[in-house]
Amino acid sequence: MTVTLPASRVADARAFAECLVPGRRICITTHVNPDGDGLGSEVGLVHLLKARGVDAVITNPSPTPERYRFLFADLPGVDKTPEAVKELRKADLILVLDISDVGRLGMLSQTVLERGVPVACIDHHVSQGHLPDGPRYVDPEASATGELIFQLAHANGWPLTPLAARALYVAILTDTGAFRFSNTRPSVLRTAAALLETGLDPEQIYLDVYANAPEGRTRLVAETLQTLVVEGESGLAWVTVPPGALERYGATADDLDGIVEHPRSIAGVRMALLFREIAAGRIKVSLRSVGNVDVAAFAKPFGGGGHTKASGLSVEASMAEAQAQVLQAARAYLAGAGG
Repeated sequence: MTVTLPASRVADARAFAECLVPGRRICITTHVNPDGDGLGSEVGLVHLLKARGVDAVITNPSPTPERYRFLFADLPGVDKTPEAVKELRKADLILVLDISDVGRLGMLSQTVLERGVPVACIDHHVSQGHLPDGPRYVDPEASATGELIFQLAHANGWPLTPLAARALYVAILTDTGAFRFSNTRPSVLRTAAALLETGLDPEQIYLDVYANAPEGRTRLVAETLQTLVVEGESGLAWVTVPPGALERYGATADDLDGIVEHPRSIAGVRMALLFREIAAGRIKVSLRSVGNVDVAAFAKPFGGGGHTKASGLSVEASMAEAQAQVLQAARAYLAGAGG
């Protein structure tokens, strides 16, 4: 499968690659609670760089969820997340993937700001934030950051090994909802085809990512869906993670992935929300939408952001206060320009 990039993208990708040279201490990181796109992009890029004699380590603010650990099996010693601060303080270049806001780096934010080295960024989100100066390779039209890593390799003539291709396929697979979401454009399908041509087993990748769940995840989903509320007149539906549910089932935040798709799948719903307490007095809200509803724009006044149809925000409040505040704003938003 031939993938063709516009000349401007090729030039941008080649210019960006100039910072990825042997001899530099490169730390690669992504957002708190890393997902398949962030982790797959990191691992894919590490494989690509190692093949060129460039050493890089992964320094994330949160541990890797169990279902993505298979990606690291062939990279012993690369995941330095437990020593992230120490590694970042030695970095010559910090490369941030799948976000463009230093605030999404959680406990690593201050270290990144204080290090004083270039901070490069590869990202595909609509919502922009702030990072220290450095090279950028950003395209909100891309389906996933993994697609941009593929473009980087393609434009620079870097060979794709099966291990690199597998990681990038995981990145794209998860951020397109297994090629179900509206960001599944022709270009991403061509990219996926090129990755499969390296000899990947798509069924095994599906099993690794989606069909290897612990029992606790399914029980967590079942209990959370019991909280479902649907407001047909406003086009809203939401669920709430019950207090202590993650602890009861030995689950993690990653096990909540996909639950908000259930209320979104209800006929007539235009905005779906998932509420969960992430700390005492702090509530995180995951947002999904249908049609022309832009949840990234909705999240912006709350300090959140993301994609047009998949975004998030957090508020300092009790659960009841957060739901009252966010749902009132959502009703008004859907009734006005947002709807």
